[in-house]
Amino acid sequence: MTSNHLRFIARTVLVKNNDIEPAYRLLDNILRKEHFFSDVKRKERYEKPFLKRSRLTYERCRRIYDSEMRRKIEFVMRKNRPDPFLR
Repeated sequence: MTSNHLRFIARTVLVKNNDIEPAYRLLDNILRKEHFFSDVKRKERYEKPFLKRSRLTYERCRRIYDSEMRRKIEFVMRKNRPDPFLR
């Protein structure tokens, strides 16, 4: 397979038995995960540089917060810790 063919397969949603609903759902989920819709909406209008900087800063802070919260939740959810509330 050539590299062009692999790139085509990576961006393809297959329709099975002419049933288009699951394919549309899958495509919608993929596009939502990649923030495609929000990027398109944002590029409809000009974004002033100070607004872009503040948005990027907010997104950076949000990613840091989410990763820390995910780490803390994973720590709390571990099962192999001794029970702190012994009776």
